Amino acid sequence: MDGMLSQDEINALLNGGGDSDIGGDSSAGASSAVEIDDSLITEIERDAIGEVANISMGSSATTLFSLVNQKVNITTPVVSLARWENVLTEYERPCVFIQIKYTVGLDGSNILILKEHDVKVITDLMMGGDGSNTEGELGELHLSAISEAMNQMMGSAATSLSTMLGKMIDISPPEASLVDLTEFKEGGDIAAFLAGTFVKIAFRMQISDLVDSTIMQLYPIEFAKELCSTFLGAQLGEDVPAQETPAPAPAPAAPQAGMPQMDMSQMQMGMPQMDMSQMQMGMPQMGMPQMQMMPQMGMPQMQMMPQMMPQMQMQPNMSIQPAQFQNFAGEFNPNQPQENIDLIKDVPLEVTVELGRASKSISDILDFAPGTIIELDKIAGEPIDVLVNGKFVAKGEVVVIEESFGVRVTEIIK
Repeated sequence: MDGMLSQDEINALLNGGGDSDIGGDSSAGASSAVEIDDSLITEIERDAIGEVANISMGSSATTLFSLVNQKVNITTPVVSLARWENVLTEYERPCVFIQIKYTVGLDGSNILILKEHDVKVITDLMMGGDGSNTEGELGELHLSAISEAMNQMMGSAATSLSTMLGKMIDISPPEASLVDLTEFKEGGDIAAFLAGTFVKIAFRMQISDLVDSTIMQLYPIEFAKELCSTFLGAQLGEDVPAQETPAPAPAPAAPQAGMPQMDMSQMQMGMPQMDMSQMQMGMPQMGMPQMQMMPQMGMPQMQMMPQMMPQMQMQPNMSIQPAQFQNFAGEFNPNQPQENIDLIKDVPLEVTVELGRASKSISDILDFAPGTIIELDKIAGEPIDVLVNGKFVAKGEVVVIEESFGVRVTEIIK
């Protein structure tokens, strides 16, 4: 049996290795199976993707801060190409996949990957906890909460993209799911673009002293290229007007009595008209100081001294009036935080209608039986109380809607 080759040695030979590669380089053959062609995206595209991701995640971090009320820091992204095998070896299991689809402005989708522990911390903070309640399994409540958080975060990122790209960008509600990576040998079972090479953007996310980990964002290569093309086109579009502005031809200058000769047709600087016959050296009646030449953009321009301005004759049809400003009804308090109620409009609250209350001793409660009547502290016909999350907010009256009870609000409590 000593003369027979092992299975690893046979694999090494099939992968192109000679006798010197047997045994020691068998892992090289395995790594070549996930070798990635870096030429699929250029350095310019890589930088553009990083810039877009950096701006998007900056907006997302601000939104996450408003949701968890903790300091959030998301570092500069690292852009690379990857395959599904890289995700399997680099990320914890299980983890949460959040799929975001673009519906307006861009055609494509991307996936955010968060660690299970990070999701538990974020959802606990959103529900009013201190972030320490991370025991137990990840349930539908956690997935629903993180989907809502990502909806607001990526919605904020879409708004930043709209400003940056110069067109409307919108997304569909994100879909969150708990994924055990050991159950998926092929990434195509989760999303079609994960079956091949894709763009991976890694961020380091810190939430106070509760979270310090890495999150990943995965893009299809085609979508990443489209994003780069749109981004670079928007950037070039901003620079074109400044470059297309023609520079006026320079006027010939000849020395004359200590002052350069100028073409008076180029002296229209938006200032009141002057009698050009008086703009000669040796005419002291104007009392004007000498004009200084400042060559810029290929043409001589005059830099006028402030003392000139009061002595210029104003045009007859020019009307000057003092500025009037509208009085504000209230005073601005810089220490008062500016609220953005839109961030929490989708958060569900529990509404309770309280008919009345009663105080009973333990012995009375032990005597309860079917048919027992409990007298409440409300008088018949008196408005009932409406509570939101246990807080008294309104009064109302009981109504019947088809076969269900309801309440008509009659008064809002301030």
